[in-house]
Amino acid sequence: MSATTPAQHSQQPGRIMSGEMAEQPAVLSRLLEEGAPRIRETAERIAARGPRFVLLTARGTSDNAALYAKYLLEVLLGKPCGLTSMSTTTAYGAEPDLTDVLVITVSQSGGSPDLVASTEAAREAGAITLAVTNNADSPLAAVSEFHIDVLAGPEKALPATKTYTAELLALYLFVEGLRGGDSSAAKVLPELARQILSRREEVRALAARYRFAERMVLTSRGYGYPTAKEAALKLMETSYIPALSYSGADLLHGPLAMVDNISPVIAIVTEGKGGEALQPVLDRLRGRGADLVVIGSQAEVDKASAGFALPTSGVAEEVQPVLEILPLQMLAYEVAIARGQDPDAPRALAKVTETH
Repeated sequence: MSATTPAQHSQQPGRIMSGEMAEQPAVLSRLLEEGAPRIRETAERIAARGPRFVLLTARGTSDNAALYAKYLLEVLLGKPCGLTSMSTTTAYGAEPDLTDVLVITVSQSGGSPDLVASTEAAREAGAITLAVTNNADSPLAAVSEFHIDVLAGPEKALPATKTYTAELLALYLFVEGLRGGDSSAAKVLPELARQILSRREEVRALAARYRFAERMVLTSRGYGYPTAKEAALKLMETSYIPALSYSGADLLHGPLAMVDNISPVIAIVTEGKGGEALQPVLDRLRGRGADLVVIGSQAEVDKASAGFALPTSGVAEEVQPVLEILPLQMLAYEVAIARGQDPDAPRALAKVTETH
């Protein structure tokens, strides 16, 4: 929970979230400099155990980071990978055989009871358990065999920003360690993040355009899909706009019918195979006269109604999500401010969500 009082929030709405977004280049640098050696050591110890399958467990923002890890593990490592349904063990009492399975639990706080309980159950069922958290002293870290600290520092705003990008980078470094890669593709991230976050006025103009939107649709494919899901979550929890996220392929299988020229569609167009796979979807959206907003290359932005050009030319596709989410975090913040909301303290939310 935020340490500030309601009075402080009313005087400076969004102050904490804004400050934490601005910390992200420094957090990424710290993780690359201080965290990377420990993450590689952990990855090498786990790789030596030869896990045959990977299961990922998470909630909320961390669930979107886990989905990103699923793409990394399947594409870069060729490792079968799935997202767990925690209720199978916590509510139904199922007892799967997880011998030689790597179970990765991702959580900003490491405090949710269902995450802790499902990780304990996985370890008892023979799994190799790894917790990825921003709290080395958390209950989740305590019950896991291995732990990775994302080193984001205290996060007080209810919407997670710096912990999300730190989770993405930590998971990338971990997968690189599993496969013996050098992680060099990540070295450009802190400076490019600084460049993106300095372009606040561009995002403010987008927010002014969409502050009265009654609904938003977000779409992407491949590595960009977790970004679409995370951006939708940020828009909903800060500005209360219903935001629907779809894989581009799923959007064509029915939901495309709801797209019109009024509600904006935000497309995250990753430079690489994911962006190439999204092109038929973009063509269909333009054909329907959609108000298309593109987060991607300048060439893609130029073909859209509006957008934000990313400096991702030459950046490896698998690390672009760390950059893609930044203008969308800022957009969620600016739309909330424009609508008179306080993004630091969305209604009805708590920093640690205690699901069972």
